Amino acid sequence: MKMITAIIKPFKLDDVRDALGDIGVTGMTVTEVRGFGRQKGHTELYRGAEYVVDFLPKLKLEVAVPDERAESVVEAITESAVSGRIGDGKIFVFDLEQAIRIRTGEEGDQAL
Repeated sequence: MKMITAIIKPFKLDDVRDALGDIGVTGMTVTEVRGFGRQKGHTELYRGAEYVVDFLPKLKLEVAVPDERAESVVEAITESAVSGRIGDGKIFVFDLEQAIRIRTGEEGDQAL
């Protein structure tokens, strides 16, 4: 099993959710996060004062999938989250040792 974590721009969530739904992904966890990468934040003007916004709002998606589905999930996220501008995000893929559905006790791929 694989755990796929993607950091994306907030306005891309609906596109990513639709793309994952189209390939049969039935669940994901979404967390509002803040961070920066190469874009290093930006400056904004508020009431005449300029200030630096170091940490930009992002969304962190987490999806657990069987090994054979991981590549198609990564591809769907990549294609649907891209805007072509700096700050589109990153995708991380981890090995997932175990998954257990609490309600039924199912384990492994059946728990996903």
